[in-house]
Amino acid sequence: MTKTKSTTTEINLKDPQYYFNRELSWLEFNYRVLHEGLDERTPLIERLKFLAIFSSNLDEFFMVRVAALREQLEAHVTKLSPDGMSPKEQLTAISQRLRPLVELQHQHFEQELRPLLAKHGVHILDYVDLNQEQRIYLQNYFDEQIFPVLTPLAVDPGHPFPHISNLSLNLAVVIQDPETKEELFARVKVPQMLPRFVVLPEALQVQIESQPLVWMAVPLEQVIAHNLASLFPGMNVQECYPFRITRNADLAIQEDEADDLLLAIEQELRKRRIGGSAVRLEIDATASDWVRHTLVQELSLSENDVYDVDGLVGLRDLMSFLQLPLPELKDPSWTPVIPLRFRRLAEIGEDGENIFDLISQRDLLVHHPYQSFAATVQHFITQAAHDPNVLAIKMTLYRTSGDSPIVNALIAAAENGKQVAVLVELKARFDEENNILWAKKLEQAGVHVVYGLVGLKTHTKIVLVVRREDNHIRRYVHIGTGNYNPKTAGLYTDLGLLSCREELGADLTDLFNYLTGYSRQRSYRKLLVAPVNLRDRMVALIHREIEHCQNGRSGRIVAKMNALVDPQIIAKLYEASRAGVEIDLIIRGICCLRPGLPEVSENIRVISIVGRFLEHSRIFYFQNGGQEEVYIGSADWMSRNLNRRVEAITPVEDLNLTKDLQEILGIMLSDNRQAWELQSDGSYIQRRPSDNNQEQSAQKTLMEMASNPGS
Repeated sequence: MTKTKSTTTEINLKDPQYYFNRELSWLEFNYRVLHEGLDERTPLIERLKFLAIFSSNLDEFFMVRVAALREQLEAHVTKLSPDGMSPKEQLTAISQRLRPLVELQHQHFEQELRPLLAKHGVHILDYVDLNQEQRIYLQNYFDEQIFPVLTPLAVDPGHPFPHISNLSLNLAVVIQDPETKEELFARVKVPQMLPRFVVLPEALQVQIESQPLVWMAVPLEQVIAHNLASLFPGMNVQECYPFRITRNADLAIQEDEADDLLLAIEQELRKRRIGGSAVRLEIDATASDWVRHTLVQELSLSENDVYDVDGLVGLRDLMSFLQLPLPELKDPSWTPVIPLRFRRLAEIGEDGENIFDLISQRDLLVHHPYQSFAATVQHFITQAAHDPNVLAIKMTLYRTSGDSPIVNALIAAAENGKQVAVLVELKARFDEENNILWAKKLEQAGVHVVYGLVGLKTHTKIVLVVRREDNHIRRYVHIGTGNYNPKTAGLYTDLGLLSCREELGADLTDLFNYLTGYSRQRSYRKLLVAPVNLRDRMVALIHREIEHCQNGRSGRIVAKMNALVDPQIIAKLYEASRAGVEIDLIIRGICCLRPGLPEVSENIRVISIVGRFLEHSRIFYFQNGGQEEVYIGSADWMSRNLNRRVEAITPVEDLNLTKDLQEILGIMLSDNRQAWELQSDGSYIQRRPSDNNQEQSAQKTLMEMASNPGS
C-alpha cells in the first residue's frame, strides 16, 4: 500500500543527512563483489575470480578516486561532498571501512579457498614446504628463466631510491655487508612478463596425503626470494618482503590548450606508465619496522596509506586460475542464443532476407549476453559494411576489444567506398591506449575519425546506417546501453534497440552533426541527449509521476542503472516519494540516495544485483497514468553523465518491446539469490529464499528464457 505523506511539511531535501557518501557507497558495492567470493554457493574457481575482481576494482579506486581526494587534501580544498564530508574525513572513512574488507579477503583466501583448491588437486605451494628435488628444479628454473631479467637496485648515498612503477610487485630486500656489518636496502622488481605462478612439472608433483593432483605451482616472488644470493654475491640476505605500490593514474588533459588531442593523450599515457604520486602501499604483514619506514618515507606516504597483507600480495592475479581445465568448479558454460528472428538471416553476399529487411518490419530489442552480440549488433554493422545499397555508416566507439571485428568491418566499409565516420573517445579511462591504436588504423583506411567535444566525454552508444532503397534514403539505427566490444558483450548485461523509425534516424543525424561539426542543437524529436536535454527531461518525467499522484492517480517509477549519485535527481526522487510515487531502483554500484526514511523516502526501495554477469544495462520505466513509457540508453543518474558526457537515451515505443523490458525489470525485482537490499543506514542485506520459496536468480532466469524463447 502506498504511503502518502503531506508535502506541506518543511524538509530541506538537500540536507547532507539524506545522502550517502559516494566513495563509501562504492566500497559497499565492492564488498558485494567480494561476497560472491565468500559465498559457498558460488563455484570454487568463480570464487577466485570474484576475489581477483575485488582487488582489481580496488586498484582503480585508489588510482582515481583516492588519488583525487589526496590531491584535494594537498590543495587544501575544504568543499564538502553532498553528504557533508571533507576530503580528509572521506580518506579516513575509506581506510576504516576498507581495512577489515582487505583482511577478510586475504584471510578467506588463505584459510578457506587454498585448502579447498588442494582438495580438488590445485596446490599453491609455499617454497619452504618443497622437497629437495622441487627446490633444485626451481633453482635451475630461476637461473635459466628468471635471473637474466632481474635488476637488483641498491639504495644508498650513491644510488637514490628507485622509481617503483604503478601496480608492480616488488621485493624489499635487506642486505648485510659481511665486512662492515652495515645493513643496506635493495629493491627487486618481480617481472610482470613472467607467469605469477611457476608450475612444477608432472614428474615433481608429489601427492599430498590422499589429495588428488591437477596442478601444482609456487608463487614467482617466492622463487625469487629464495634465490636472492645469486643477485647479491658475497653479501648476506637478511630479510625479504613482497610489496606493491598503487599510484595516481588519472590523466590530466587541458583540452582547450591541446592542439592535438591524440598527441596530448599519448604524452599523458607515457606519464601514467611511470605513474604519479603513490597513494597506497601493500606490504607483507611481517615486514620489519625499518623496511616499512623506509618505503613510507621514500614514497611520501603515511601509515594511513599502508595496507598489511597476511598472505599473497596482489590477488588480482587469481584471475589466471580461470584457465585451469576444471569445468566442474566453474559456472556452467554459456553460449549466447541467436534470437529466432535473426536465425533466418542470409550470410553476407548470399540471397535471402538481410538484417535491413528484418528491422524494416518492426523494431528489434537485443539483450546481451543472453542473446548473441555477433549475430545481432555485430551482424548489423558487418552487413552494412558490405551492402552495396549502404551509403554511410556513423558510430561511436567508447571501448572496444583489441581484435575487434567491428573495427575491421568499418575499415572494410571505407575500402568499399562508403562514407564512414567514427567518433573514438580517446578519454575512455584505462582504454586510451587501445583506442589510440584503433583510431590510427581507422584513419589509415580512410575512415573519418573524430575525437569528440572539448570538455565532454562521448559515452553514448549509437550507430547510424544510411541506405538507398527504391530511390529514397532510409536510416537505420542502433541505440544501446553497452560498448561495441564483442568480449565484454559476453560478460556485461546490455540492451540495444535496432530501428528504422524516421524520427530516431533524424535525431541521430543531428547528434552526429553535433559531434563531428559545429552545432548548437538544442532539441531532439525523440532522443534524450546529455548535456542538452537529458537532465531536464528526466526531471520532467519524475515530476509527471508526482502530478499523477497529486491528481488522485497512482505514480510509479522503476529505474535500473549502474549508479545514482546526482543530488538534483535524488532530491526529485525524494519529492516524488513524499507525493506517494512508488519507486523501485535497481542500482548495481554507487547509490547516494537513502531509502526508507520517514517522510522523505519511505516509498523508495533500492536493490543491487551482483552475479555472474556485470549488470550494465540502463532501463527507465514511468507509469504515466497507464500510458507507460520505457527508455533505454547509455546514461546513469550521475552528474558526470548528465553534465559532462554526451549520452543518448531512447524511448522504446513498440508495445511488445516495452512489455519485454517490463518483464526484465520484474525478473530483477524478484531476485532472491544475488539481490541485495539497501538499508536506510547504508548497509546492504542479501536476499535469501524463504523456506516456502524457491531460489530465483534473475540472470539464471534470463538465460533459461533465452534458451527457450517459445516456452
